[in-house]
Amino acid sequence: MEIASLELRDNPRRRVNLDPAKGLTIGRASDNGLCLPEAAGLSRQHAQVRRSRTGNQWLVCDLGSANGTWLEGVRVRQCRPLGDGDEIRLGSSGPVLVFRCGAAATGAGADTQALAGLGVLARPVSPPASPPVPGPAKRAGAAQGARPDPLSIEVGDQRLSAAAIRSVQVESRALYPHIFSWWLLLCLGGLLLLPLPLLFWPLELLALAGWMLLGARKEHLLEVVTNDGLAHRHRFRNRLTALAHRNGIRRAIGQSQEP
Repeated sequence: MEIASLELRDNPRRRVNLDPAKGLTIGRASDNGLCLPEAAGLSRQHAQVRRSRTGNQWLVCDLGSANGTWLEGVRVRQCRPLGDGDEIRLGSSGPVLVFRCGAAATGAGADTQALAGLGVLARPVSPPASPPVPGPAKRAGAAQGARPDPLSIEVGDQRLSAAAIRSVQVESRALYPHIFSWWLLLCLGGLLLLPLPLLFWPLELLALAGWMLLGARKEHLLEVVTNDGLAHRHRFRNRLTALAHRNGIRRAIGQSQEP
């Protein structure tokens, strides 16, 4: 028979089986089936992995978490179907769990440390018969036993295959886009102090200095678009750093480095 489980990507020997009858809730609270009290960015009730109502597939569902649940780099808004080898990230920088679905293991040698390294409260389970697929393999690659692309590029906290990247660019935009409106409002409010020059002029100079300093601050967004149309973004405070990352990715995918 088939058995489904979740395993820690950084340590595939640590895993927990999934019960088709009730699924598995994940979060910081102790009443979850999978309790991760020390994991950063998790909500008390963060996500759930369960069978669909028709019973023909497994789903990952976000339970209204503050930092979101991500499946293969795409945020889960409600529920999304799972396939063997799919990666579930809890929060923007939280732990990554790999979904496995295959034949149940037989014989001795079961790992009884199910996710113990994260302080997880979950029952110990047996490992699947087939070895885990290395790296962030996609669903099709895991099903066919294909190896991941050895040339991969890290964008933020995600790793993308160079062959899957269609374009990359850097966009610079104001870090405080509404600072001019606040500056103008403060200056107009300062007119009330016009009969009091000792208060009016310092206020106007302070507003001008704040507008010049904050208005000049920008963030630089590196946007990588894959062949399936998804955009992966990462923010930089330094434009030269963002351009260096862009040029490095363009070299890797064989595109021109001109802006």
